Amino acid sequence: MQLIQNLKQATANAIQAIYQVQIKSEQVLVNATKPEIEGDYTIVLFAFVKQLGKSPDELGNALGEAVKNSMPGTITDFNIVKGFLNFTISDQFWLDYIQSADTNQLITPTSNPRKIMVEYSSPNTNKPLHLGHLRNNFLGWSIAEILKLQGNEVVKTCIVNDRGIHICKSMIAWQLFANGATPETTGQKGDHFVGDYYVKYNDAYKAEVEQLIASGLSKEEAEKEAPIQKAAQAMLLKWEQGDAETIDLWKRMNTWVYAGFDVTYKKIGSDFFKTYYESNTYLLGKDLVDQGLAKKVFYQKEDSSVWIDLTSDGLDEKIVRRKDGTSVYITQDIGLAELKQKEFNTDASIYVVGDEQNYHFKVLKLICQKLQLPAADGIYHLSYGMVELPTGKMKSREGTVVDADDLVDGMVQIAKEKTESLGKVDDFSPAQLEKLFDTIGLGALKFFLLRVDPKKKMIFNPEESIDFHGFTGPFIQYTHARIKSILRKTGTAVHSIGTNLLPLEKALAMQLANFSAEVNEAAEALDPSKLAIYAFNLAKLFNSFYAELSIANAESEDKKNLRIQLGILTAATLKQAMHALGIEVPEQM
Repeated sequence: MQLIQNLKQATANAIQAIYQVQIKSEQVLVNATKPEIEGDYTIVLFAFVKQLGKSPDELGNALGEAVKNSMPGTITDFNIVKGFLNFTISDQFWLDYIQSADTNQLITPTSNPRKIMVEYSSPNTNKPLHLGHLRNNFLGWSIAEILKLQGNEVVKTCIVNDRGIHICKSMIAWQLFANGATPETTGQKGDHFVGDYYVKYNDAYKAEVEQLIASGLSKEEAEKEAPIQKAAQAMLLKWEQGDAETIDLWKRMNTWVYAGFDVTYKKIGSDFFKTYYESNTYLLGKDLVDQGLAKKVFYQKEDSSVWIDLTSDGLDEKIVRRKDGTSVYITQDIGLAELKQKEFNTDASIYVVGDEQNYHFKVLKLICQKLQLPAADGIYHLSYGMVELPTGKMKSREGTVVDADDLVDGMVQIAKEKTESLGKVDDFSPAQLEKLFDTIGLGALKFFLLRVDPKKKMIFNPEESIDFHGFTGPFIQYTHARIKSILRKTGTAVHSIGTNLLPLEKALAMQLANFSAEVNEAAEALDPSKLAIYAFNLAKLFNSFYAELSIANAESEDKKNLRIQLGILTAATLKQAMHALGIEVPEQM
């Protein structure tokens, strides 16, 4: 619904007509009016008081009259309270909105659609996905869907870190300790199987270091001389030289991991249009270093290493090519950024990566801008905080990470126990129950990880996440199922809906009408938590509405029709909002 945008535009037009000052409609801030003040929507005047040299009351009265006159039948009254211009919207406007709202078009598309790439997940092939990866996947997938809701074209991509010393560690440990075992012979999921050997490597490495220290070496010497560490480094060298036996083992073990990843991605609902592999991209960017030298973006030191000086940008000097001519991580990332742009011609590229990489992405964007690569200005790092458990941080090399598969299975089990304790699913078939427990468990997990501003660190508490009465996914899922149950009893045929609104009816209509604006806000901020909060508030408001106002036994046929239509719109809006978070809402619970 366009009401908020119309209010912004009408205000901008009024300022131009009255004061001959041109402003953009985006500069006009519109909020819901505070409950203690009369009105429905509030325009904040402070931004314009100084600019126009008018008192808040004088400005408010002039704009109030002009906006009211430009929107006949929509605005019935206005008032000014301490620099806030408050408009009251007519009941007829809301009744028209409720009657005509299309559940298939709840969102007004952006007038300026873009092509946007969202890169997320970024797993390593030496271990399975864990709790931190879940926050990453849920954020990336949700941001992509929210941007699509706006009308943008979105390309979902993933970069797999499938080479390097950490991969060789798993490979060496498998050679030393597996005795030819495979995921097939052990019945283990491939990524878990390989991850176990990464942990075995670390255990063996620690033991060797302790033994060398006991024999008289310093800690630093022991860490360098540990035989298993030397073997991993030698294997990396063989891989880089293309040794056939090493490459065969690398491909075999990575195949096990990819099969495991695919199972997890399917379970959690992650998907990608294209997956890039670091083994194919790590040599990218070398030609860009030469171009950067020619453009004097980079400079060469006496030892032949190549650097960029970013001190004038508030950063420091950064190496882009070692003295032996090999690339560093930032070099291949520059090359991959160029490759992705050439392949997809995107306007913007969003990288969903943890906040420990904040500095890296500042450098990446700056270098791409200085090299004048296409769409360099559109590079954006969606930085997010780490997820911890009540017990503290996790470490994959020590095997203390919460595995994604185990966590999802645990959430489904908690959903089963909590749902069965409520005793409302006796008439469900075994297949329906299995689907319901999956939907509730995964919905609880996704909502809990998405309801927090991405920039904030968070502590994940499984029990809290599945409370049917709190700020949770299951509360919203239950509300949706409840509305569907009501509508099955009342039917959905709606005719006349009357000529007046009670306060809770109007409040629910306003909340529903705000959905499109909330989607835009979540898209602009790249923050799914805004949509999670919106969905929760809408569900809470519907429950208050239904507790006070009967639908089936409404005081008149008009009121019954009105409330049925509000129920239809609420269910559709909750479903679309939750889908954008990657969460299904059941028809029955």
